[in-house]
This record gives sequence, C-alpha cells and structure tokens, in this order.
Amino acid sequence: MIKAIGFIGLGFVLMELSGWLIHKYLMHGPLWMIHKTHHQPSKSFFELNDVFSILFGGIAVWLIFLGVENLDYRFWIGVGISLYGMLYFVLHDVLVHRRVRWFDSPKSGFLRGIFKAHQAHHRSRERDGAVSFGLFWVPKKYFRKEE
Repeated sequence: MIKAIGFIGLGFVLMELSGWLIHKYLMHGPLWMIHKTHHQPSKSFFELNDVFSILFGGIAVWLIFLGVENLDYRFWIGVGISLYGMLYFVLHDVLVHRRVRWFDSPKSGFLRGIFKAHQAHHRSRERDGAVSFGLFWVPKKYFRKEE
C-alpha cells in the first residue's frame, strides 16, 4: 500500500512539473494557437484549449489500463494523474474560471493564493508577459495578505 501511495504521489507531482513546463514552453510557445482560446473571452462552455485536458486524461486512462491487471506502478501513476486532473478541474475550471458555479471566490488561505496567481497569469492575453504557469506550484508572493 505504501508503494501505491508513493506512485500516486509521483504521478501527481510529475503532472504538476510537466504541466508547468508544457504550459510555459509549449502552450505559450508553438501551441499558442490552441491555448490562446483560454486567454480570450469565450461565448461557449468549451474552448479549443480543452484538448489538453483530453490528452492528459487519455494518458492517465492508458496508464491505468496498462497496469490494472497487476495493479503495478503504471496503474497507480495513472491514478495520481487522474487525481491531479480532478483537482485541476475543481480549482481551475470551477473555483478560478467559474465555468461551473459551485463555489464563491476564496477569501483566504491556500486557495486564495492559487486564485490570485492564476488571475496574475491571465492579466496577459498574449503569449508573452504571462507569469505563474503551475497550478499548485505558486510563488509565495500570492499567499501574502493583501494590504
């Protein structure tokens, strides 16, 4: 069971690290034509940028499928990626962007820091000038009390 928890954590951490790199260097680089739909006002619930979530979800499902027979490391890493994806949906799409209106904006604590960092990221509607590319890996300055 300890190995399973370790691999779940590994999948989660790898998703945050690879997500940060992919977001900064690919989404705000050669894949900007897709990602820019997330930085522009939308009239639809769906954005072209959602293909990235489908891609990452597909990788998680593939790993779970490969490892389900023996419940090996691939299964648990896929579970970690899936857990990350579920939290991403709740924090990013529900809490920050309010694509589904389940919660109000956070007023304090860790969630408020994530919220502020993502707002700072979206101040730039262009490829250049964006900051804070991770979801959980957020600079400390966004957790400071507002003055």
